[in-house]
Amino acid sequence: MDCKQIEEILTQALGLEEVHVTSDGSHYQVVAVGECFDGMSRIKQQQAIYAPLMEQITSGALHALSIKTFTPTQWKREKIFNMPL
Repeated sequence: MDCKQIEEILTQALGLEEVHVTSDGSHYQVVAVGECFDGMSRIKQQQAIYAPLMEQITSGALHALSIKTFTPTQWKREKIFNMPL
């Protein structure tokens, strides 16, 4: 599955401000930024990402997925201190 396809699915489904998807073979890394994560538990944030991708996961098109979610405020802080993209 193409990283851009995953980005489009997540952006459309969740109205994300930013989404970055990278892959290493069949393992995908998702960094998602959106107000929709504000006030959500980590588990709910993960479920929010999995839900629009469930068809691809069950079909086997998307195998392994690691997820990092941020609100826009958290993302600004994360970019400054930890994650050059």
